[in-house]
Amino acid sequence: MDIAILGGTGDIGEGLALRLAADTSHEVLVGSRDAKKAETKAEEYTTELDSRGLDREVYGFENVAAAEAADVVVLAVPPYHVGDTVEAVADALDDGDVLVSPATGMKRDEEGFHYHKPGAGSVTRIAADAAPEGVAVVGAFHNLAAARLANLDADLGIDTLVIGDDEDAKGIVADVAEGIEGLRALDAGGIANAPEIEGLTPLLINVASNNEGLHDLGIRFQ
Repeated sequence: MDIAILGGTGDIGEGLALRLAADTSHEVLVGSRDAKKAETKAEEYTTELDSRGLDREVYGFENVAAAEAADVVVLAVPPYHVGDTVEAVADALDDGDVLVSPATGMKRDEEGFHYHKPGAGSVTRIAADAAPEGVAVVGAFHNLAAARLANLDADLGIDTLVIGDDEDAKGIVADVAEGIEGLRALDAGGIANAPEIEGLTPLLINVASNNEGLHDLGIRFQ
């Protein structure tokens, strides 16, 4: 499949782009509001893969062009940009395409990070409400440490929770996720369960910040 990572120039976008390109046969497209920035980052990712002996190329496009070419579109953008990003690329999406939302709303104070639950109930729900008819939304990749994901020398050995109301779309995203070596996808139900999953992200950051040796913390369910 062709997988577009909108916001693929950011931390989580970089990690997903590198891992998907390194571990799977999917075509990876990096999207950005600035086409030149996307092209530059895609070249950097390709160079990194080449340095490891991997003959894989990542391509960069403006967000709309990336979404138009893709079957699966990952919204690796800040939570307050998710709805606007979906609306901006809506006309480029086809029936049967799948949107993936990994974003979590957070706020920070002197005690640490806290889940900032949006009025819609979750960021995944914001994406679902903005998505055009015929395009399913799946939540995944919420609780992954970006630096660990982007470090191709790091063994993952962690889980990602997958949520969605369309079982076929959820299966597609689970298959994509499990194509990444060391990442296991677990079905966590429908989008109504998104707040519980998104809320784990600030918890992980707080634990990582307060405990030596847990900088790139992840979750493994046993």
